[in-house]
Amino acid sequence: MKHNKFAKYAWFVLVYNLIVIVWGVFLRASKSGDGCGEHWLTCNGEIIPAAPQLKTIIEFSHRLMSGLAFVAVLILLIWAFRKFQKGEFLRTTSFFSFVFIVAEAVFGGILVLTGSTAEAITPSRPFLMAGHLVITFALLAFLTLTAWFADKDAVFDFKNSSKVRWLLAVAVVGIFLVGMSGSTAALSSMLFPVKNLSEGFAQDFSETSHILLRLRILHPIFSVSLAVYLFFTATWFKKISPDSFRTTMWASVLQGLILLQMIVGGLTLVTLAPIVMQIIHLLLADFVWISLVLMAANFFTQNRSFR
Repeated sequence: MKHNKFAKYAWFVLVYNLIVIVWGVFLRASKSGDGCGEHWLTCNGEIIPAAPQLKTIIEFSHRLMSGLAFVAVLILLIWAFRKFQKGEFLRTTSFFSFVFIVAEAVFGGILVLTGSTAEAITPSRPFLMAGHLVITFALLAFLTLTAWFADKDAVFDFKNSSKVRWLLAVAVVGIFLVGMSGSTAALSSMLFPVKNLSEGFAQDFSETSHILLRLRILHPIFSVSLAVYLFFTATWFKKISPDSFRTTMWASVLQGLILLQMIVGGLTLVTLAPIVMQIIHLLLADFVWISLVLMAANFFTQNRSFR
């Protein structure tokens, strides 16, 4: 039996969190992260900022949206625990969705309280941003699984799929590495803007450049390597799942998104990462991640064995 109302709400929560993520990218790229000063949960020491500047409005609105996202996931958790019996998978996915949105809020608060926002360069900022991104990916994964399983009323079957699990584990680690290197690249591009592409390349390979700039080259290397790996992994999933329409469909969606992301990534580099391209680039990264999760979810509910 499908749980239509719960499933629709779970899909809504997932989409809403994607909107919050997009606004968070705009917040960072517009250098508005210090709009509320080094205050959290208050904004410049006030619950509601008086006579706010534009960056304060951007930062405060992001906090409001994040707060609503927290409430939405909390409702999802309570609903799941009231609707489903102890031990059911949807209780687990809802619980971890809540765990990771709490962690996301904590990391966001630490970024603000340590002054790791706007144009500030603190020793902890790259690590906090990388951690925040990984937590966001984990949140999206569990929200996706919650919505999908409520829609399909399916059960995971991990038996005799060790090769598949290893392939997916490498894909997950790869996406995390690309995401973390991407957050470093975005931060360095924002903190050290250039007028043209050649100047940017000169920064990347200069021994006098900041370490963030010298690490920036890792992102395109990791991205291309991961794109090739994911593309052929998706091809393999289609080969071993010829009778599963949904698995092959999501494998094809994943491949299409990978190709589109490579094009957008190249354009982002060539155009020196304007805000709109940064938003599209990260949103596509989230779509790639969600497609991978859905491809795996469909595969592991086929009740088939592969060694």
